[in-house]
Amino acid sequence: MEKTRRILKITVFSIIISFFIFSIIMIGCSKKRTKTAEDAMLDPLTIPQFVEQLVIPPIMPYVNKTTEYTEYHIAVRQFTQQVLPSDYPSTTVWGYGKDGEASTFSYPAFTVETRANERVRVKWKNSLINNEGNYLSHLLPVDPTLHWANPPLPCGMESESEYSIQPAKYTGPVPIVTHVHGAHVADTSDGYPEAWYLPDAKDIPPGYCAKGSHYGTVIPTDQGSAIFEYPNDQNATTLWYHDHTLGMTRLNVYAGLAGFWIIRDNTEDSLNLPGTAPRLNDPAGTKYYEIPIVIQDRSFKKNGSLFYPESRKFFDEYEGPYIPDSPVPPVWNPEFFGDTIVVNGKTWPYLEIEPRLYRFRFLNGSNSRFLILKFNKDNLVFNLIGIEGGLISEKPLVLDRLLLAPAERADVIVDFSNLAAGEEIMLLNLGPDEPYKGPDVPLDPANPETTGRIMKFKVVASSGAQSGSIPPSLPSIPPLSTTLPPRDLTLNEIIYPDADIPIEAELGTGSDGPLSWDHQITENPMLGDTETWRIINLTEDAHPIHLHLVMFQVVDRIPFDKDGYTTAQELWLKGEGPKPNIESFFTGSSIPANDWEKGRKDTVIANPGEVTKLMATFDLAGLYVWHCHILEHEDNEMMRPYRVSAP
Repeated sequence: MEKTRRILKITVFSIIISFFIFSIIMIGCSKKRTKTAEDAMLDPLTIPQFVEQLVIPPIMPYVNKTTEYTEYHIAVRQFTQQVLPSDYPSTTVWGYGKDGEASTFSYPAFTVETRANERVRVKWKNSLINNEGNYLSHLLPVDPTLHWANPPLPCGMESESEYSIQPAKYTGPVPIVTHVHGAHVADTSDGYPEAWYLPDAKDIPPGYCAKGSHYGTVIPTDQGSAIFEYPNDQNATTLWYHDHTLGMTRLNVYAGLAGFWIIRDNTEDSLNLPGTAPRLNDPAGTKYYEIPIVIQDRSFKKNGSLFYPESRKFFDEYEGPYIPDSPVPPVWNPEFFGDTIVVNGKTWPYLEIEPRLYRFRFLNGSNSRFLILKFNKDNLVFNLIGIEGGLISEKPLVLDRLLLAPAERADVIVDFSNLAAGEEIMLLNLGPDEPYKGPDVPLDPANPETTGRIMKFKVVASSGAQSGSIPPSLPSIPPLSTTLPPRDLTLNEIIYPDADIPIEAELGTGSDGPLSWDHQITENPMLGDTETWRIINLTEDAHPIHLHLVMFQVVDRIPFDKDGYTTAQELWLKGEGPKPNIESFFTGSSIPANDWEKGRKDTVIANPGEVTKLMATFDLAGLYVWHCHILEHEDNEMMRPYRVSAP
């Protein structure tokens, strides 16, 4: 075995050397490439706003429905779509759709709608191939120096970072694996980052691994596919599905791989909420009063194509040296903020509304951008009824603005009944064009002419349809409790000291410090246990932290002495001091969870300088992950596996 391993190392080392000369050429040309890309950029101020109607995602067709389960065949394909206004070039994107029905492929994808406890089986297929059956390369620049899926390596080696560094640009077949975000599901069907698979293309290069080390399927299936099952044994709520491939989630989602997954139940049905919502096979022209809305930021080139940086220089003007001459990845950017707002696959659309109640399911589907949504009319408010885990506790909450981190959702009712036909209202974004640093840090709002605008609502005459109501009360959600000691977990930014720039972000523990993806598992709840996790943010920015499998309760946040704790932990890790107790570094009282967090969540904002406490019950055994949902962070080590073990 050791001899085989040495041979593999020598082989991979030879591959690295063979790529090295080409990498130098690529790095040497990066300045020229970046300038060319910038010259080709589409100025967002030239894009007409509010001229295209909002697209309301239809319902995804199923293949078969039995008493046992509802079956879907959902593929990923490349196609063109009119994302920009109609007199602009179309955009090549990726999207999900019913396999074999071209008209169902869309960005964002059609909505999978199901009922609580309805078992759903999905055959997910990677169809990123051309008409000749050959693989398609990525639309966006892949940085192969990250710890990523890495199909050229020997099968099972993507977990070993010593094999990961390949300086040449990757143009090979694209791996995918789909995660239903917020799903309570067995680990085989969760979309584990190393469960990826390549398309069944005719020209996969010899030696490429077609499947990740943790590939799984509930029953055998075709090459280039996986079959996952979802029990949907949870409350009515707004979930979403998206790609989750190790080290390239940011690229696959940015290319278009996302869609809503909605669960309904009898409790929600009884509330007389505003509707109707899209249904399968609705006739053209059907009016909808319950509408899912995904907000994303993108940038475009003048030819209509998506722009995403192909050099680290784009982020902070750092021109190298890059890997292998320094630890700085040549392509990866620590965050990305697009200059154009895209809503349901259209730039700055409008929606015609009647003077009545509407229900909106908002999703922040951006890579890095935090949103703060507000109407430009003061008497319009959001009546919040639900978040990631479903309905909030006890009663709707009236808010004049919505803070949404990447991956967070908000289920709201808006009352437009006092508006007259002909009025127009704009939905604004007051969040920043840069990392969000928490509620107590002054911020520069987004560009008021571009990223500070989301969409427009144009009031038309009433059709007289039944309006529904804002429920006076909602079911109470009992708080969780536990006698187990808390886990202390850290959020860390890794700096390259020679250039004083960030090169990755990592999760960690109070005992072990920062940890990479392939470090041994440190979070290992026992099946059925309810645990408290204390998220200690040692960085300068807020991070949306997502746990797979569970819906958790946000308990509180406590300010602490970040510098003092960091120094004490560094001494501990060097063996020069005692293990620090985070409670000794608290600098203020407990801050209860925000009112809009008083339900169950799967993503929480961990603010800098605070310890964010959450509580969850781990009720399925298996291997899952937790991570930051700033996708650029997730893709470069800010993700860790955790295992729930049976007694």
